[in-house]
Amino acid sequence: MTFSRLILLAGITLGGAASVQAHQVNLSTARVISGTGRAVAVEVALKGSDADRLAGTHVFDASRDSVDPALVATSAAPIVDYVIAHVAVTSRDGTACVAGTATLVPDGDGVIFRSTFSCRDAPGDIVYRSTVLTATDPSARQIVLIGEGADAPQALLDATNTTLTLSAPAPSLFSTMQRYLVTGVEHIFLGYDHIAFLVAVVLWARRLVPVIKIVTAFTIAHSITLSLATLDVIVIPGAIVEPAIAVSIVFVAVENFFSRDIDRRWRVTFAFGLIHGFGFAGALREIGLPASAVATALAAFNFGVEIGQVAIVSIVVPLLIALDRLMAVDRAKPVRAASLVYSLSVLITLLGSYWLLTHILEA
Repeated sequence: MTFSRLILLAGITLGGAASVQAHQVNLSTARVISGTGRAVAVEVALKGSDADRLAGTHVFDASRDSVDPALVATSAAPIVDYVIAHVAVTSRDGTACVAGTATLVPDGDGVIFRSTFSCRDAPGDIVYRSTVLTATDPSARQIVLIGEGADAPQALLDATNTTLTLSAPAPSLFSTMQRYLVTGVEHIFLGYDHIAFLVAVVLWARRLVPVIKIVTAFTIAHSITLSLATLDVIVIPGAIVEPAIAVSIVFVAVENFFSRDIDRRWRVTFAFGLIHGFGFAGALREIGLPASAVATALAAFNFGVEIGQVAIVSIVVPLLIALDRLMAVDRAKPVRAASLVYSLSVLITLLGSYWLLTHILEA
């Protein structure tokens, strides 16, 4: 089972060789298979650059975006030691299963760790535990495929959820919804480009109705493309999406110098929201969708994004109105200070331009 297939089986594809985003940093994939005699086979796939960062090796060639098989062979020990230190198979009471001889093989831009654990003397349920990547980066994730085949159930582990009981039933719909809802909220709050876009759009807003129209338009637009892209109906490579998002930020920030018509801005927000939806889809692909609850996970993630953006707007707009009162000459009739909007717009324009240049150079 190759690294690429592990990721593909986890549902993380963009639909074409030129657009595959499977080999993501800070994302590992595992397959855990329970066999006869309480033997548990474990495979863990890592991006080569992550393996180097965590194990202190140099198997990944960034210029070719691939690992060197010869270097993997000579540097296997520290990478294997890292994975062994962060993966455990035990009984529920903590009795450790006996690990067999581990191997490490190269696969394109990643490496795959393989080992078999004997749980013959570990009574009760078998528990798989992993802190691979998450021990050093709380934002990292691991997708676990439980069993063989393309339709194997999936679980998502992170820094706050590191264990999986193999004999336990599949996660409930409520559990799945909760996990993806939180992930959606996290993504919008950690997505500084999306935050910059939202702030730039509402800088002239002083009334509730235009803000509602803007947020609604953005939500409808990104929901459409998020769903279409995640379900592989429409696929656009990240190399196009990310610079386009940066362009949208620069556009709305610069527009603040030429127009204060906040009532009609929902139209621009809708158009650019379609682009941002593809960006949200890229983030969702990094963690995958559970095969048994695709609709639930997708809806929960989207709702989480919505909660996050409403929270951001609910903070920014009242803060701007409060600044209006502080800066107004006549506090009985406060107006939005152009100097405030222009200063923030310049800052956002510079940030958007920086992100645009960065994405172009990385392409």
